[in-house]
Amino acid sequence: MSEEKSEKKENNDRMYISHHILPTAANLLGLCFVILSFMKVTRMGLETIIDELVAAAIVIFLTACVFSYASIRSSKGDDSYERVADSIFMSGLFLLTMAALVIVFEIL
Repeated sequence: MSEEKSEKKENNDRMYISHHILPTAANLLGLCFVILSFMKVTRMGLETIIDELVAAAIVIFLTACVFSYASIRSSKGDDSYERVADSIFMSGLFLLTMAALVIVFEIL
């Protein structure tokens, strides 16, 4: 009985990463659209690779949203979508960080 309670508690305590990836990736997707729009309005994207980096981040965050949603909708025992969504999300964060560094060094 104790093992059964322990296993049930472990399953209840486990926080599914997909429940955090989906809203965060969607917010970052919106942020990327704002940055891309700003780059187009100021014509800054013509001189730098910022707009290409942000456009790639848009695709990556959209893909992370899709895999995260698929993970939420799939059976709870299968976490393969969640691992893929996590990896894609992290690569999107890395790409957005690179774009931010380019913005900082171009403006200064």
